[in-house]
Amino acid sequence: MRKILYMVHQSVDGYIEGPNGEFDWPTMGPELSDFGQTINEGVDTFLYGRVVWEMMAGYWPIVETISTHPHDLRFAPIWRATRKVVVSATLKQAEHGAEVIGANVAEDIAALKAEPGKDILLSGGAGLANTLTELGLIDEYALFVHPVILGGGKPVFRNDDVRRGLRLVDTRTFDAGVVMVRYARVES
Repeated sequence: MRKILYMVHQSVDGYIEGPNGEFDWPTMGPELSDFGQTINEGVDTFLYGRVVWEMMAGYWPIVETISTHPHDLRFAPIWRATRKVVVSATLKQAEHGAEVIGANVAEDIAALKAEPGKDILLSGGAGLANTLTELGLIDEYALFVHPVILGGGKPVFRNDDVRRGLRLVDTRTFDAGVVMVRYARVES
């Protein structure tokens, strides 16, 4: 069975965006970009919630016209070529070849994991990640902690008063002081 890896950039104080929704603080240096490429080689499906999907769909198809950052230019063709699945109760269809699922999140994601292929990468936002965490469907968490304290904003994890055990799989320090901690879900 394929695994779902949740990869998220967060502040030291646990936020994925600042108090006004800003996401201008993550630093993507060459080492972190190279590591991202390694992760991309191990997956064949990008999984998004609707909010992150709308951000990605508005950026990656036109990135070469608005960015000269080496990471962006290297990732854009990968994004375009990789299968994209959007989980949404409100979105009926998505552009750029993406599939929309979500009539029954637990069943839809379990079916996606049961398909043959490489692993699945869930990127970014907290909404879908929290739902899949509650359902026990995320297998690994890769938290990229950036050297900034935002002082508020949108937290990575919501407080649902349920304890979940994790096992440390890997740690790594990247350029610009970004630290990755990677955990696997502990089966209960």
